[in-house]
Amino acid sequence: MTRQLRALEIDPRLVGMLGALAAIWIGFDLLSGGAFLTPRNLWNLSVQTASIAVMACGMVLIIVTRNIDLSVGAILGFVGMLVGVLQARLLPELLGLEHPATWLIAVAAAIVAGGAIGLLQGSLIAYLGIPSFIVTLGGLLVWRGAAWWVTQGQTVAPMDGAFRKLGGGIEGAIGAPLSWAIAAVGCAAILAALWFARQRKLRFGFAVRPAWAEATVALLSCGAVVGAVAVANAYYLPPRVAERLAQAQGLAIPEGGLFIGHGLAVPVLVALGVGLAMTVLAMRTRFGRYVFAIGGNPEAAELSGVNTRRTLMKVFGLMGVLCGIAACISTARLNAATNAAGTLDELYVIAAAVIGGTSLAGGLGTIAGAMLGALVMQSLQSGMVLLGVDAPMQNIVVGLVLVFAVWVDTVYRRGIR
Repeated sequence: MTRQLRALEIDPRLVGMLGALAAIWIGFDLLSGGAFLTPRNLWNLSVQTASIAVMACGMVLIIVTRNIDLSVGAILGFVGMLVGVLQARLLPELLGLEHPATWLIAVAAAIVAGGAIGLLQGSLIAYLGIPSFIVTLGGLLVWRGAAWWVTQGQTVAPMDGAFRKLGGGIEGAIGAPLSWAIAAVGCAAILAALWFARQRKLRFGFAVRPAWAEATVALLSCGAVVGAVAVANAYYLPPRVAERLAQAQGLAIPEGGLFIGHGLAVPVLVALGVGLAMTVLAMRTRFGRYVFAIGGNPEAAELSGVNTRRTLMKVFGLMGVLCGIAACISTARLNAATNAAGTLDELYVIAAAVIGGTSLAGGLGTIAGAMLGALVMQSLQSGMVLLGVDAPMQNIVVGLVLVFAVWVDTVYRRGIR
């Protein structure tokens, strides 16, 4: 099996995470009497994972540089409150209700506000030499308190109709036909990427995977895409909603009822887009190489000409931008801006990155692993909610999983030395 995994060029930790995820899903499905592995629950699980997965992508680069960000949940809450006030109180007075530009302005404001906060914290860490633990711990308290002061603790609702699509739900699903089209494009992109990567290796004389291994990777990757879309399409709209849609378009309703699949959710597509962009940024750009060089050996990176301070500030600024995007997803999903938004999200984000293979020692981590780690963490929470486990016990389980993941990372790093 070890030789086969090496031929497939698959990280053994990734296989371990997939095995753990399968065990979690099967276990919760048995304990819940088959309620976990249903299209409805899996669709909702993907939507709930989106905001954590987006922030986990940024946390990978933070931890790779041997730093930490404890303020991501508070930034999400503060930016979410700003977005809520902007589109529920300010923009309606200036532009009117349900203006087409409202959601664009709100998203842009969230990205700018989150990025500014990240750059501020990053400059304190990079140029003043304050440890990231202290700066972001202070940020957790500051931005959580600032979120309360924006509205004096009041919940702000409702959100703009177009903006709500970012949160999923009936309005935030793209439907079955478009989902299958995206699946086809995704499979074609996977096959093209594998082909060009193989040709590039052959051109420069590097070893390539055997043909059977290449076919297996392609089959598994495309199978995962098709399976995910099939599950999303198997979750049908409520019958009355489907009937209203059919009547609005003048369509006849069959005798057996009308079944219209939700399709992929908009926040899931946003999270996947962020993950793809961050993967390219981390693996295919000079900035990404600088980040991993700093994590591997900061002194050597600086002696090599890398502007470590500016790079570090950019990493925290990027983390802030992703917090802004996650704030839009979270606020849209709740259709309200609340002071509790983002509470303990920093725990889930850090745990997702570490479970996904990001080493706290720095210099090692993958975006795909972090997103899979976010799915593992959200699966644990969703399963415990389904079984009626109270919040304190959920926090205990998450804390134990985080400690176990760090221990596994320590053992793995010792084994490869």
